[in-house]
Amino acid sequence: MYSRNNLLFFVFSLLVIFLFLADLMWGSVAIPAKEIFSAFCGDRQNSVFTEIIINFRLPKAITAILAGASLSVAGLMMQTLFRNPLADPYILGVSSGASLGTALVVMASGFLPFSFAGNCWALIISAVIGAALVLLIVLFVSFRVNDIVSLLIVGIMFGTIAAALVSIIQNFSNPDAIKLFLMWTFGSLSAVTWNYLQILFPVVLAGIGMAFFLQKRLDGLLLGENYARGLGISITQTRSLIILATGLLAGGITAFTGPIAFVGVAVPHIARGIFRTSSHKILLPACILVGAALLMICDIITQIPDYTLPVNTISALFGAPVIIWIILRRK
Repeated sequence: MYSRNNLLFFVFSLLVIFLFLADLMWGSVAIPAKEIFSAFCGDRQNSVFTEIIINFRLPKAITAILAGASLSVAGLMMQTLFRNPLADPYILGVSSGASLGTALVVMASGFLPFSFAGNCWALIISAVIGAALVLLIVLFVSFRVNDIVSLLIVGIMFGTIAAALVSIIQNFSNPDAIKLFLMWTFGSLSAVTWNYLQILFPVVLAGIGMAFFLQKRLDGLLLGENYARGLGISITQTRSLIILATGLLAGGITAFTGPIAFVGVAVPHIARGIFRTSSHKILLPACILVGAALLMICDIITQIPDYTLPVNTISALFGAPVIIWIILRRK
């Protein structure tokens, strides 16, 4: 079993490297492989190709890896926490909170004498604040509610409230602001620059680090909370840490890239099917590799000639059939 898993990890690692290079080569301007290696080796004779690679495609490819890994790991933790195969990173309303924060900034011109809509940092900070507020509320509720199903319902209700507030704000906004907000909801990997990556990378690293720290507790939760208590696992503390790690991963990615659907719910099932295990020691790194590969595939597909499709639509085309398969399999 271990030799099979090691082989699979090796194959997926090579696949991620191959897709990473393909993501750098493919786009509105096709770049030969030798130009990619020349840019990395310092032989930068073609300054145009070097500019495209270093300042545009390289940050986008790194963001695809971070986003795919983060959403997949967050989705795995949510499915384990709620013991629900259709749980995703946004189930606790983190994405809705980020959307509400962004909506307030983007569509503020409808009821304020000034607007921050053109300021990228303002959009990111507002999304972080919105996601953090919802996260804090859910954490507070998690200390007061013992039933995990009740916590799930509360998270969904907070997401519904945030979505309703966004709809109200849209009614007071001008069409240009609404269009800008809708573009944000489509998700974009290309908006993340090197300056943004300096903040996004530590946030993702902290969230994934917490997930690996919790891997034994996650294995205990698979068998039920009573069994986990019998192993000496603090359910309240573990639940809070899982919610916090998910908030860092899902909230951080959403703030910088916008919401990216279906990756978090689909990848854990793909990883379980390929690696044939429920152990989080195997599933966590598997979700990182599979999620990174899947989102880079989606990013490559979005770069069709003369057009750039929203990454959210392509990820939905991959994720929705997986959800249908899960429902049919479980009858």
